[in-house]
Amino acid sequence: MPEAISPEYILKQLQNGQLSPVYLFYGPCEFRLERTLDSIRREFIPESARDLNLQVFYGDSSSPGDIIAAASSLPFLSQRRLIIVRRTEEFSPADLEAFISYIEKPVESTCLIFISSKPNFSRKFYKKIMDLGSGASFQELDDRDLVPWLKEMAEEIGLRIDVKGCFHLQQIVGNQLRDLYTELEKLYLCYGDKRVSVDEVKGLAVFSRSYTIFELMDEISFKRKSESLSALKRFMEDEKDGALRILGMLNRQIGLLLSVKSILSAGGKISDVSRKLKMANFFAKKLVKQSSIWDSDDLERFIHLLYKADGLLKSGSDANTILENIVFNL
Repeated sequence: MPEAISPEYILKQLQNGQLSPVYLFYGPCEFRLERTLDSIRREFIPESARDLNLQVFYGDSSSPGDIIAAASSLPFLSQRRLIIVRRTEEFSPADLEAFISYIEKPVESTCLIFISSKPNFSRKFYKKIMDLGSGASFQELDDRDLVPWLKEMAEEIGLRIDVKGCFHLQQIVGNQLRDLYTELEKLYLCYGDKRVSVDEVKGLAVFSRSYTIFELMDEISFKRKSESLSALKRFMEDEKDGALRILGMLNRQIGLLLSVKSILSAGGKISDVSRKLKMANFFAKKLVKQSSIWDSDDLERFIHLLYKADGLLKSGSDANTILENIVFNL
């Protein structure tokens, strides 16, 4: 099957006024998909003619005949028409087959976009669009791509945030693009066009549970006992049932540290860590520094300790005591 095109490729086509007559949008990152769709809505058809030349259909309530008729109609008071078909996965196999003749000979003045949450690429309909090079995959971004994305989104809304601020925001919020974009908007509301860095990001998120758990991971990774206990206490006060989440995060952190040590022992550098683990350079540098504090045997012992702690938690032992003992034993 031919490779999918990227959202960025579609936006470049849009900028050049060269959208294809048919697309299939799919993939887990709804935020990127909807933003691309919004850009097409705004820029493909003039606002004055949008109501007359934009139609949205749904696979669970529309017939292929109605959609094909709309797509085959010439635009009114505009050079283009935009047809969006949501829930394409709800069409029956026979209904999907009905679109193929149109896909093979589409109307050039129409852009017809099918959106599917569960594309079945073994079906002729999906294979046909992919063979035409019009299947667009909307995937979540890798860690290493998030900071550049944050910078781009910040510039779009007028927020002046530096790279370290973006990196820290990612560590606090996680990798969900919608959540990250919401936090950028909050920062803009707080600081306007003033320059924003790590301190401002910390100030916005200092009471966030997500911030506290990432802080806890850092303190433990640097073997700072008192700071670790303080962060642990704050997190458990806010999230009484968060002990298993902490164990899960610690397992992930140990895995990262072991991977870093393996890359470095094979002669790798920070750039290799960033590339192989798909993360930003800032995060890779910090992990390299943290990994130097640990022996591989210590990390293996840590994994065994977490395994025992998991069993104790699931048997009903006191979570605070178990987690404090983990910190002390490190």
